[in-house]
Amino acid sequence: MLNTFIVHVEDKPGVLARVASLFRRRAFNIDSLTVGRTEKPGVSRMTIVVDTDETGARRLEAHLYKLINVLLVENVTTHPAVYRELAMVRVAATAPHRSHIMELVRVFRAKAVDVCPDSLLIEITGTDDKIDGLLHVLEPYGIMEIVRTGRVAMRRGKKPTAAAASASAGADGRTQKGEISYSV
Repeated sequence: MLNTFIVHVEDKPGVLARVASLFRRRAFNIDSLTVGRTEKPGVSRMTIVVDTDETGARRLEAHLYKLINVLLVENVTTHPAVYRELAMVRVAATAPHRSHIMELVRVFRAKAVDVCPDSLLIEITGTDDKIDGLLHVLEPYGIMEIVRTGRVAMRRGKKPTAAAASASAGADGRTQKGEISYSV
């Protein structure tokens, strides 16, 4: 089963290597890994997708919390969440097939971001299934190149969870009022 972890970490050199090394040492294969800045200076957010069972997911969460630069770990697999991925696809597009490909692009709510005499560059955002579906219908035309970002996830709802509230602490573990915040 694919488990999706949201991990808030200090934005410091070597943190990504330590997290990836933890997965390597524990013999877990990372299916998808994305990292980016957050609304808090000094804090980065990782979305890590791993194929493991419930026991393995709990072990991974516990091991992640042992890393010094990890501020918060949340397994959102069983919680209502929004998942998205970005993909860019270069597909062969000769003049007779270009209109058919553009119609497929519209059906999947994607967009052509570059047009060349012999190809189209298509951008699509959505779930893994949506992207895989577009790739499947584009195969007969000749896919020349694909790049995918990996999954990003965010829990649904406007009320922050206890985990999200603890993530609002700065990278040094201090909240805005100066108290120390501990991950739960």
